Amino acid sequence: MTDPKIPDETAGGAVGKLAGKVKEAAGSVLGNEQLAREGRLQQAQSEAEAEAAQAGADAQQRQAETELEAAKAENELERERLQTELTAEERQAAIDRDEQQRMREAAIRAEQEKVAADGERRLQQSAANRAEQRAEGDRLAEEQAAIRLRHEARQLEARADAIDPEETA
Repeated sequence: MTDPKIPDETAGGAVGKLAGKVKEAAGSVLGNEQLAREGRLQQAQSEAEAEAAQAGADAQQRQAETELEAAKAENELERERLQTELTAEERQAAIDRDEQQRMREAAIRAEQEKVAADGERRLQQSAANRAEQRAEGDRLAEEQAAIRLRHEARQLEARADAIDPEETA
């Protein structure tokens, strides 16, 4: 039946298991315990190989699941990092917008203050000019009054001289 020097090429898988059952049955029918034992061993080997293959497949499945979970965790960390980065960028943009708004408002206030100061300066200058004009008018009026009084005094002196000519000498 089988030569132990020739390797059995149908030792594994479903075909190997079937061949093992055939050998076991043939060995039992023929009373060849060696052949029956070889059939049982071939069946056991096929089952062990099937279990090993299943265990390997299960291990690969678990490995793939672990890798998938690790990738998911890594993706979640990256998503959180990107979200944090985006939030920080949005916060910085808001800070920048607020700062620009404050700068615009400060520039507007400074311009308003400058306009108000210029207006105040013009009002003060105008008031000073009016005061100067009033003072000049008052000086001219006083000078005219002094001229008039000197003129009147000369006229009165001339009249007095005409009334009494000796006192002038």
